[in-house]
Amino acid sequence: MSTQVTTAFVKQYMANVDFLVQQKGSRLRNAVTLKTGVRGEEVFMDRVGSTAPQKVTSRHADTPLISTPHDRRRITPVSYNWGDLIDNVDRVKMIIDPTSPYAQNAAYAMGRAIDDELLDAISGNAFGDSSGTSGSDASTAIALPSGQKVAVDFHTYDTGSGDKGLTLGKLLKAREILGAGEADDYGLDGSPNLFCAINAKQISNMLADFSMGGASGVQGISAASADYNSVRSLVAGEIDTFMGFKFIRTELLNTDSSSDQLVVCWHRSGVGLAIFDDIRARISERPDKRYSTQVYYEMTIGAARLEEERVVEIACDPT
Repeated sequence: MSTQVTTAFVKQYMANVDFLVQQKGSRLRNAVTLKTGVRGEEVFMDRVGSTAPQKVTSRHADTPLISTPHDRRRITPVSYNWGDLIDNVDRVKMIIDPTSPYAQNAAYAMGRAIDDELLDAISGNAFGDSSGTSGSDASTAIALPSGQKVAVDFHTYDTGSGDKGLTLGKLLKAREILGAGEADDYGLDGSPNLFCAINAKQISNMLADFSMGGASGVQGISAASADYNSVRSLVAGEIDTFMGFKFIRTELLNTDSSSDQLVVCWHRSGVGLAIFDDIRARISERPDKRYSTQVYYEMTIGAARLEEERVVEIACDPT
């Protein structure tokens, strides 16, 4: 069993178990295209490209045949599991049954694994068709194009220089790129479609950029503006939306080869998550361990970037 279980003894805690500070569960799962109940060694998410109508220039002309482009993205499943034992000797020394806290802790760990897979898929290689031919094995590695990335020293929309953390100018550029890719803001039901995964450090950097006004941020923005107050509310956790993005705070952001933190923005349809086997829990006795209680969790999932045009990566200085 975990050696840390002694921290829950009544000599140290009066009535409950305090969880260590950690991200609890998946925060990104509901912000992507979700496909459940899939089976097999691999799963494919098919894509349909845009077309253009043909102008009518004569009467009684032949009906045009406009070929709709198809291609696909491949998702390969990965499995995760988690387990720990609770000894009966320790159970009787505790005021509360530790099984429930252990089970929740496992569920939180599995949720973070989902977010890790999604963040890796957003910035990493996708696997799709090389020629746009539907029905292929989608084995060609596709990197996120440089046009979908905002550099760490991007200053086109502000007056600063050098490497910077997240600035309003960088966020404006990300919004511009997504808009050029026809990433609509909301679904037909009014639900948000644009998301931004950001950590606490980069939210603070964005607030600091606002507070410096024209010295670093976009000219004309002051610390007294409504936009500044919106970002300040993001820091305080009072709101989660700004500039059309629904912000999702996570401390799991990836870094690039220069150790810059990668804030990512995407449209819901730009990222896919396939659930082969959703999180399943088993809590049972182990006869081979003196009937200690075993808490066990497992899942099988896969993730992929579905459309490069609907994903943007922003490199941010971590200092």
